[in-house]
Amino acid sequence: MCLGVPGKVLTVEENAQGMSMGTVSFGGVNKEICLAYVPEARPGDHVIVHAGFAISIIDEQQAAETFEILRRMGELADLEEGAGAAPEAAPEPGPTAAGDGSDGAPPSRGRG
Repeated sequence: MCLGVPGKVLTVEENAQGMSMGTVSFGGVNKEICLAYVPEARPGDHVIVHAGFAISIIDEQQAAETFEILRRMGELADLEEGAGAAPEAAPEPGPTAAGDGSDGAPPSRGRG
């Protein structure tokens, strides 16, 4: 299954090619994400990220609820282990589970 995971935009900047990029926090794990599809995104906004691209802006409550559902489904286990958080802890809302393609790692557990 392919997932879009919520994260919080920390920084926004333009890269050398003129594309909007940002640092997005996913439960305490920060990743560089393409913001070209949501050019209005600003630091503090919450976005849904799929395969390294922010695809929509959502409110903080939606982000927290979605992140919690994904955590309960076990879809964030790799992310939580990578951040050193206990599975019972509810990390800050944010994307992305390993294997979504944003970090160059191959998909895990048949997602995609």
